[in-house]
Amino acid sequence: MKNIVTRREFLQLTALAGAGIAGVVFASGLRQAHAAEQSVRANDFFFLQMSDTHWGFTGPAVNPDAAVTLEKAVATVNGLERQPDFIVFTGDLTHTTDDSQERRTRLAQFRDIVSKLKVKNVRFMPGEHDASLDQGQAYQEFFGETHYTFDHKGVHFIAVDNVSDPTGSIGDAQLQWLRAALARLDHEQSIVVLTHRPLFDLYPQWDWATRDGAEAIKLLLPYEYVTVFYGHIHQEHHHQTEHIAHHSAKSLMFPLPAPGSVPKKAPLPWDPANPYHGLGFRTIQAKTGNNTYALTEWPVRKG
Repeated sequence: MKNIVTRREFLQLTALAGAGIAGVVFASGLRQAHAAEQSVRANDFFFLQMSDTHWGFTGPAVNPDAAVTLEKAVATVNGLERQPDFIVFTGDLTHTTDDSQERRTRLAQFRDIVSKLKVKNVRFMPGEHDASLDQGQAYQEFFGETHYTFDHKGVHFIAVDNVSDPTGSIGDAQLQWLRAALARLDHEQSIVVLTHRPLFDLYPQWDWATRDGAEAIKLLLPYEYVTVFYGHIHQEHHHQTEHIAHHSAKSLMFPLPAPGSVPKKAPLPWDPANPYHGLGFRTIQAKTGNNTYALTEWPVRKG
C-alpha cells in the first residue's frame, strides 16, 4: 500500500525527529516527510497589506502631507529589496464624499497612483468611505466585486465585504455565499480572511465591529487554520477568537487612538518632530508548513 503523509502527520513526524525518536517511523515515511518539507518550503511566500489610504482627505493639522503620502508609500514599496507575491488594500481607498462624481474622481486618482507599483498582482477591497453611501456601486465600476476568493500557494484567501451595507453588516446573501465557499474546503485548509471592519466587537461605540460578524466567525470556527487581516481602526491590534487570530493594519493617511482611550474618536494630530508617526503598511510572511504568519511593520519614508 502506498504511504501518504498528510500535513498533520508530517508535523507529528518532525516533532518526533526533534525528540530523537524518529526511528519509530518507517524509512519510506521519512523520505516522504522530507519531500513534504521541501514542498512546504517552496510554497512559503509573503504579501503586503496596505490599508486606509483615504485618498482625498485634507486636514493640515492631521496630515499636512496628505496630497503626497500615498505616492510616498508606493515609492517605499517599490524600493523594497524583495518584492511581494501580491499586495492587498483592505479598504478605505478614498475618503468619503457625498458627491458621487467626486467619489469616482477619487477612485480614479487612487487607481492611477497605485498603478505605479512594481507589483502588478494587486487586489482591492472597499471600506465604508468607498462604498457605504452607494452600496459599492462606484467602487465596483473601478475595482469589480466587493467580495471574492482566490488561492495562492496552498492558502485560500476570502475577501469579505462588511462595508457596502450601510448598517455595517455582511448580510444574509453574502453569509450564504461564505457558507458555500467554505463547504468546498477541507477543515485543515489554510484560510486567510481579508476584511475592512473587525469581525469581532472591538469597540462598537466607535463602529469598530461588524453587526453580524459573529455569524461569519461561527462559519469559520470549524476550520483549524484561519487568520483574519483587517483595517479600519488605523493602528496595529491583535485579537484571538478561540484559535482564530485577528490582526489589524495601520493607516496610510492618519492614525487613530486606541479603542476607548479618549471620549471621542478623532485622528491623532501630526507631530512635526516625528512625521508619519503611526502610519505604515505591513509585510506578511506565510509559513505554509505550520500555518503561521510573521508580521513586519514598515513606516512610510519621509523623503
